[in-house]
Amino acid sequence: MDSTIILILLQDGILNGAVYALLGLALVMVFLVTRVIFIPQGEYVAYGALTLAFLVNGKIPGTVNLLLIVGIVVFIADLISALRSRDWTGMPRKTFWSLVVPLVLFFAAPYIVSTTTPLWVNVLYALALVIPLGPMVYRLVYQPIAEASVLVLLIISVAVHFAMTGLGLVFFGAEGWRTPPFMEGEIQMGAISWSAQTFFVLATCALLIVALWLFFGKTLYGRALRATAVNRRGARLVGISTNMSGSLTFTLAAAVGALSGMLIAPVTTIYYDTGFLIGLKGFVAAIIGGLGSYPLAAIGALFVGILEAFSSFWASAYKEVIVFTLIIPVLLWRSFGTTHVDEE
Repeated sequence: MDSTIILILLQDGILNGAVYALLGLALVMVFLVTRVIFIPQGEYVAYGALTLAFLVNGKIPGTVNLLLIVGIVVFIADLISALRSRDWTGMPRKTFWSLVVPLVLFFAAPYIVSTTTPLWVNVLYALALVIPLGPMVYRLVYQPIAEASVLVLLIISVAVHFAMTGLGLVFFGAEGWRTPPFMEGEIQMGAISWSAQTFFVLATCALLIVALWLFFGKTLYGRALRATAVNRRGARLVGISTNMSGSLTFTLAAAVGALSGMLIAPVTTIYYDTGFLIGLKGFVAAIIGGLGSYPLAAIGALFVGILEAFSSFWASAYKEVIVFTLIIPVLLWRSFGTTHVDEE
């Protein structure tokens, strides 16, 4: 190994680490607000990448039908809840998001899907198809059991992961896909050339992290999420809806996951179940941050990406084992340094 190889591996590690950082931040955000260890985060990565891949190849993605089906189920659940409580407040808004939006996207598909459609239009349409699945999953699965223990929520997350993986196989098939890069060309820096796609990914990740920081620090909804993360009961007492907080958090998590999948799809072949491993690496980063620190999760993600890159050079057959084994010393270190606090 010489300096050129080291620089190439660092480039790959930083590129992957930036994507893992986004996923780690999303996992930390979901856990702090809802206490859910969101195992299915990786499925949104696969859904976003595969939806975009279908679109750029001129095919209608299965997400169009999946979103409509899930939306109808959510509408029925909201209708039953309104009938039982005889409270129709907010039902028009819920109907709009669960039924009208999926129908509009469903009927718009033939007019948008084409091999000549600009890439940025495909990206926006793919995000519009995948992001609503986040709050819909929260409404169907997590909202009814929002006060359950962390262990129960974890078991439910595992079940949701398997369900979404199966749906991915049904609606996308078993074939792997890649997407064209967002930027073409090479940039010479020192002894190696960096692809323009790498800088695009890094810039996008940096902008998204800054946008999330501004959202949580400068907006009313962001502060509401922070308040819910600090104390759910206190947030309810001052009028903050924990259901709204959970739905908004899952929306952000779905957006981060889908965008991460689109960023990594040009360099990695994505299958219906690829997102699980990618999401787990983001989970390792979140564990390094103790599922509570955004900066530590981002630093941990970069470390995971670089460790994965160098492991693929020295022992490619064991790179996944090396990355996931990293959880063990981190958990041991945290077990000795963290004071046990009983859950409320």
